[in-house]
Amino acid sequence: MDAVRLRRVNRWLAQGLGGELADLYVDSHETPAAEAYRSRSRLDFLNRLTGDIRRPGFAMVIAETDHLVGCAFGFPVAGDGFWWLGFDGALPQGIEQPTASGGVFAITSILVQPHPQDQDVARRLQERLLSDHQASFGATLVDPDDHSTLAALRSWRWLDVGEVWRPAGPTMFRALVLPLGERTTARLEGLAHDASTRWPG
Repeated sequence: MDAVRLRRVNRWLAQGLGGELADLYVDSHETPAAEAYRSRSRLDFLNRLTGDIRRPGFAMVIAETDHLVGCAFGFPVAGDGFWWLGFDGALPQGIEQPTASGGVFAITSILVQPHPQDQDVARRLQERLLSDHQASFGATLVDPDDHSTLAALRSWRWLDVGEVWRPAGPTMFRALVLPLGERTTARLEGLAHDASTRWPG
């Protein structure tokens, strides 16, 4: 995994990689061996990928050696705040203002082939994707039962800011944000005093 290369791909290349990305999705998740479940899992992922690719500003970074070993993708959060629909309680002001001004980039998926160094590759993918955008925050939603992902994100200084309730799939997600830049980090002092915010320890 030392020879992993990161590469930005556009939406057309991402569409062409759909089958390989779906394989990566299945490989990167612990799933039952039942073929029916694996097929449904692939289809669900491809449907979500297709929806994300259509969003304005969609971006993807892939990790590869002699084959695809990881990817991260997402899109800028619209200023109307639709991304935060279903947030439990009032959205912290330190996040609401950057959202309204278009300063938040949502990472909707990070996939990495299982490997002892997969956490390092995932972190590099995340950093590369966010560094390409002039955003104040990264944002993501995580299934609360996905303890390994939550632990990894918190170790990378993502902040848990609350719960988001959605009608489909897992009904509740943990909402996490990552401050980008010194001014944004300083602004998070207000979030640190918010009762719903838990700093990673």
